[in-house]
This record gives sequence, C-alpha cells and structure tokens, in this order.
Amino acid sequence: MLRLRAKYHLGQVVRHKKHPFRGVVFDVDPQFSNTDEWYEAIPEDSRPRKEQPFYHLLAENDQSYYVAYVSEQNLVADYSGEPVDHPDIPDLFGPFQDGAYPLHFQLN
Repeated sequence: MLRLRAKYHLGQVVRHKKHPFRGVVFDVDPQFSNTDEWYEAIPEDSRPRKEQPFYHLLAENDQSYYVAYVSEQNLVADYSGEPVDHPDIPDLFGPFQDGAYPLHFQLN
C-alpha cells in the first residue's frame, strides 16, 4: 500500500532509528527517487522499501554535518527540544522555535 501523506513535515527535527544522527527535514519525496547505485549500496537486510516517503535532511552527528536521504521507516520524531547546528539551516529556515524550524521564504 502506497502512503500518500508524509509523516514528518518540513522544518521538523527527526532522528534516525539505527544510526546516531539527527536532522531537519527540508524536502520530501512521496517515494524513493534517488539512484539505483545509492539504493544498491544499502545492505540488503536493511534496505528500505521504495514505496514510502523519503526525506532529505540537513543532518548532523558528533563528527560532521551533511545531507542525508532517509526512508520514513527509519525515522522517528526528535522531541529533545535541542536545535540542529547544520550550517545551511539559516538559508532555508527561520530561528528554531517550539522544537521545529519555520520555513524561511525570501521575497525578491
């Protein structure tokens, strides 16, 4: 069954269920839309289904900042109330408030 609604929203802080990183959702694909090479690189026993939302995250762990692409099944909401320190956040979002980041639209 294809879920058409994403569980997490833009600006929401989430964390990975299995790996020690958190991130801010900045885009959502209704189903997998990355490369086959990317998908095949995931060990088969932990490879997610393609028919679910996938999230683009501005992610951080103890060592670095990066962009992550994660299936909905591997994410949980982060209720720590802690901001994410990714350096690209101010380009897309306003200041952290109430556990999330408001979208930051610039009018030209």
